[in-house]
Amino acid sequence: MVTASTSKGSRTKKVQDKRQFRTYDAAMRYLFSMTDYEQMLRIRYNRDTFSLDRMFRILAGLGNPHEQLRTVHIAGTKGKGSTVEMLSRMLIACGYRVGVYTSPHIMDIRERIRIDDEIISQAALTRLICEVEPVITAMADARPTFFEIFTAMAFRYFAAVGVDVAVVETGLGGRLDSTNVLKPEACGLTSISMDHMQQLGPTLDKIAEEKAGIFKEGVPAISVPQAPEVEAVFRRIARSARAPLMVAGKDLDFSYRFESSRDSGPHTRVCLTTATSRFEHLPVPLLGEHQALNCGLALALLDELKKKGFSRIDDRLAVEGLRQTYLPGRMEIISEDPRILVDGAHNAASIAALMRAIGQNVPYDSMVVVFGCAADKDIPGMMEQLALGADKMIFTISNNPRSARPADLARAYEEVAGRTAQTADTIEQALTVATSAVSREDLICITGSFYLVGEAKGLLKSRKLPTHRKG
Repeated sequence: MVTASTSKGSRTKKVQDKRQFRTYDAAMRYLFSMTDYEQMLRIRYNRDTFSLDRMFRILAGLGNPHEQLRTVHIAGTKGKGSTVEMLSRMLIACGYRVGVYTSPHIMDIRERIRIDDEIISQAALTRLICEVEPVITAMADARPTFFEIFTAMAFRYFAAVGVDVAVVETGLGGRLDSTNVLKPEACGLTSISMDHMQQLGPTLDKIAEEKAGIFKEGVPAISVPQAPEVEAVFRRIARSARAPLMVAGKDLDFSYRFESSRDSGPHTRVCLTTATSRFEHLPVPLLGEHQALNCGLALALLDELKKKGFSRIDDRLAVEGLRQTYLPGRMEIISEDPRILVDGAHNAASIAALMRAIGQNVPYDSMVVVFGCAADKDIPGMMEQLALGADKMIFTISNNPRSARPADLARAYEEVAGRTAQTADTIEQALTVATSAVSREDLICITGSFYLVGEAKGLLKSRKLPTHRKG
């Protein structure tokens, strides 16, 4: 038996250790042998491929840990990770032990499961795989997927350690997502835009229907401002599910403004007022005007938790925690010489927001964009946004099997922008080309995929980033 105890010393649970795998690597090989839709280009989105029945069977075999958790559930197209991070950072600052479940990861799969600032250890993840293996073996008639297993293990880990609250991000969609077994304290909806259209639907209202599938009877749902057709879907489904819905700026007193000052430089401030909270002119800790919406959502979700009996929430401490928010892979400068910014913008709306954020916050003379994305993305839409911001384009590919070929991306860009682009077989080759084209005042932006961002950060970690600059 392995003991998982909390630093607070008051909660101790026992975790069964079957020890079928002697090493972390062996355990991970077993886990990666499961069906992984993140690595597949074409996925049928239905109850066969995405089955909550399988999730409930895995969880039952693990003692239904999801029923032992108090949670916040966050869905949306873009901004989920930012909202999760800002909310969890505020809760941690108020003295809560917070479980965080997100996807995808950037460099290490263990980033997906975290308690406060600490990602799950290799030893703990190995024990969880040992524990879940007999449950999976017993499900020979309905083999669970990689994401289903990983999600179940996250819930088991949070319950075993005894977190006060878990902040959980959906994977794909919402209605059939593996995380949708939860009965949370509150749901959050970030901005909805065109992405994963082959699975979720070809229009915003169809995508919104899938995202709103996380609504539960009696569970407050809070949304950022949405396109009219998205809001209409949310309100219809909320009425049907008997879920109270609040849209920031309409049902909640929320506003934001972009400004620049000598002391703080360019930044965005938000205001949110409810019957129980008053946040005035708070600086948004993450760069980009779009982050104001995510910040307002995080503050509103914090307020809902306050109403649900989280009595240790203190607005002053929460604001201090918000100020300390840091999110790798979003508007992150990973090198100063050459100056390289990475951001996992992976659809047209995210690319548009990234180009605006760079223009508002990062001075540069010329910008070289290194880009790679999955082949099933809205490539023409992404190319249109890139053409508005990039001075030079280099298309490359990540190690993910779903990646689009650089030559195909270059052709799509030339059709949209009327300009030629270069291609590279690897991110390292792309950066060699990029650094030869920039001077000290220029900027290299790597975007389009979190996989590409992770590989770039891996090059930095191994000190293989090219440093040659023109001039």
